[in-house]
Amino acid sequence: MALPAQQTHSPHLAAATPPVLSQRAKLEKIIHQKVLANGLEVIVVENHGVPLATVEIDVRNGSFTQTHEYEGLAHLYEHMFFKSNKDYPEPEQFIDRAAELGAVFNGQTQEEVVNYYLTVPADSLVGGMKFLASAFRSPLFREDELAAEREVVLGEYDRQESSPFFRLNELMGKHLWTTEWSRKNKIGDRDIVRSTTPEKMRYIQHLYYIPNNAALIVAGDVSPDTVFRLAESTFGDIPRGADPFVANPIPDVPPLKGNDAVIVEEPVNTVAVLVQWLGPSVGKDPQATYAADVFSDVMNQDGSAFQRRLVDSGLWHSIIVNYYTLNHTGPITISGETTADKLRPALAALDEEIAKFDQPGYFTAADVALQKQQRSVNTVLGLERASGFAHELGFWWSVAGLDYYMGYIDNMAKRTPADLRAYAHTYIVGKPHVTGVLLSPEDRKSLGLTTQELIQGERAATVGVQ
Repeated sequence: MALPAQQTHSPHLAAATPPVLSQRAKLEKIIHQKVLANGLEVIVVENHGVPLATVEIDVRNGSFTQTHEYEGLAHLYEHMFFKSNKDYPEPEQFIDRAAELGAVFNGQTQEEVVNYYLTVPADSLVGGMKFLASAFRSPLFREDELAAEREVVLGEYDRQESSPFFRLNELMGKHLWTTEWSRKNKIGDRDIVRSTTPEKMRYIQHLYYIPNNAALIVAGDVSPDTVFRLAESTFGDIPRGADPFVANPIPDVPPLKGNDAVIVEEPVNTVAVLVQWLGPSVGKDPQATYAADVFSDVMNQDGSAFQRRLVDSGLWHSIIVNYYTLNHTGPITISGETTADKLRPALAALDEEIAKFDQPGYFTAADVALQKQQRSVNTVLGLERASGFAHELGFWWSVAGLDYYMGYIDNMAKRTPADLRAYAHTYIVGKPHVTGVLLSPEDRKSLGLTTQELIQGERAATVGVQ
C-alpha cells in the first residue's frame, strides 16, 4: 500500500510506520502448537481477558466415517462420551466431579469432526484436563447409560422430524449424495441407533479415539508451557493407534449423472426452494474453496446484482448462496423463499442469473474487495471469545488442517473476479444439480408442479404468474 502523498518525501515518517502483519503472522502470535510423541496435536490459544479456560478434544470422526451399518453412531458416541468411565465408574460420580470443577461441558457431531469441550475457571485447568482425559481414554459404555442415550438421540430425531424442512433436507441429501448419504447423515438412521450395542461403541473408540487422530485445544487464561506440560502428563501415555483411514478409506462422492429434483408437501404458508451442487473438496481444490466463500459473500451482499434482480424485483422474499467447506466434497446451496403464484417466474429468473455467473462483468473488483475486508474483520472478532474460537479451530484442524486456517484470510484476499467466474464455471454453471421445493399440498395441486418440470432446469422466463 502506498503512503499518502504528503508522507512520501519523509523517510522518518515512513520508517515510523509499523509493518502490516499478514493474518497468518497475527495468528501465529497467539496460537501455539506442539505434537506429543503419541501423535496428539496440542493447540493453545492465550486470551487473558477473563479467568476461564476452555479445554476441548477434537476427533476426526463424524458422519463421514459412517457406513450404513453405523449411520448415526458417531452422534450416539458423542452422547456417551461424558458418561461413566474407568476413573468415574458410577454416573453420579462423573456429574459430581463436573460440578466440583465448576465445568460447563458439551459436545457436537458434524460431518468431519466431533468435538468435546468443558469450560472451567482457570484455576481448575489441571482438574479439567484430567477430567477430559478420563472420558477420552476409558469409557465404559454401560448398558443402562447406552439405553438411556439411545432414547435421547431418538428424541432429537423426533424433534427434527417435526420440522417441515426435515423431509426436504433429508430427500435433498439422499439425491445429492446418492450412495454416500450415510456419510453425510449426522442424525442417523432410527433402526441403527435403536439397535446399537456397546461393542459398536468400542469399535468406534478403538478405531478413531486415538491420540494420533485427535487434537487437544486449550483456549483462555492459560500459559502455553503449562498446557504442554499438563498435556504430556494427562494424555501422553495413551498409546498411538493405527491410522484409521488406511484400513477404512473414505470413498469419493460419485458425480451426479444429471439434474434431479424432489418435491415435499407440508402445511406451510410459503414456498421454500433449495438448489444444490457438489462443490469443491478442500483437500483436492483448496483454491476453489477461497473463491467459493468470496463468491457467496458477494452474492449475499445487500444491493448486489444477484439480490437486486431476484429479491428487490419482488420475485423472491429472500435468497442466500452458501458453500460449506468440507474435505470430502462440500455442497453448494442456493436457498430461497417465494410464494406459489411467483414460483415459476422466480425459478426462471434464478436460472437466468445462474447462467451469467461465469460471464465477464458479473462481478466487479469493488464487490470482491468489500467482501474480503468484511470476512477479515469477522475473523478477528471471532478471536475475542475463547470457547467459540476453540470450536472454530477444531473444525478447521479436522477438515482442512491448521495451515489452511492460518493462511485463510491472506489466500482469500488474493481472489479476483476471474477466480470467482472460474469457480462458478467449474462447479455451478451448466453442472448437474438437485432442485428441491417445499410447498403445501394445496399449492402443489393448483400449480400442477412435477419433478420432471424441475429437472428440466431451464424454465422459460416468459412463463406467466400462476
